Amino acid sequence: METAQPRIDPISPTSTQKKAALLPVAALLVAALLWGGSFAAMRIAVAVLNPWSVMWIRMVTALALIAPFVGRSTLKSYRKDDWKLLIPMVLFQPCLYFLLESYALTYTTSSQAGVISALVPLFVAFGAWLFLKEKLNRNLVTGLVVTIIGVVALTVLDVPNGKAQNPLLGNSLELIAMVSAAINMIIVKQLCQRYNPWSLTGMQLLAGALFFLPGLPLLVQTGASVWTMDLILAMAFLGLFVTLGAFGLYNWGMSHVPASRASIFINLVPVNAVLIGWVVLGESLSSLQLLMAGVVLCGVVFSQRSMGKG
Repeated sequence: METAQPRIDPISPTSTQKKAALLPVAALLVAALLWGGSFAAMRIAVAVLNPWSVMWIRMVTALALIAPFVGRSTLKSYRKDDWKLLIPMVLFQPCLYFLLESYALTYTTSSQAGVISALVPLFVAFGAWLFLKEKLNRNLVTGLVVTIIGVVALTVLDVPNGKAQNPLLGNSLELIAMVSAAINMIIVKQLCQRYNPWSLTGMQLLAGALFFLPGLPLLVQTGASVWTMDLILAMAFLGLFVTLGAFGLYNWGMSHVPASRASIFINLVPVNAVLIGWVVLGESLSSLQLLMAGVVLCGVVFSQRSMGKG
């Protein structure tokens, strides 16, 4: 007599498969939360250090930790003409992105910068449609228009003060930084088909350490008295958790999901940035600015309504 075998449904995912599917989501979620905290930490750092010095410390700190693990695998993955993608990848991020954002945060608040970062998913979706042949829908176009209107209004309504010296300049620099980030994400998505995501992160850190090398002599000229515990903690957080952790996790997560879906998690950045800016730095937004921030976020949410389907 044969023993009855348990029936296995080939369609139902196993618990292992479910866990594997959740890992990229968890990586993207943690990366977005860390990025939200980076705005407040950067405001603390650039208040006493030159932005070039801040970025050099961030890059070197993260590079020192990851370099021993990615060198050989990076060389093995290289193929002819890959430089045509690798050079723009490191140029847009970390070089241009961090340079623009560092100076942006000397003129605007971390809360406003965080809200502007909500534009990234829209830029990535358009880039994915143009270069990766991902679908573009009416909700996305409508959301982009609404979001741009909200960002412009958010900037115009602000006036220079002790916490935002020149919001028009600061928000403009932050906007260009977000375009650079979006271009980088599209390129990373293409390269992740063959390169280990952590290898790409290592390349970005090496390029950043070289690009921001002029910050070293500026750092040497800085007096020891500026190195308060707040600054030390801020720099440790930026170097270890944001520069290495967030970007590495995001690159890894994006290698496992479509670019447009991965970019949705950037929507969490402005919310977290506003909360941390309020708690840590005592920043605030006027009622009209809060309304415009809501318009920006609503535009982003509306644009994503049908992106997760299919």
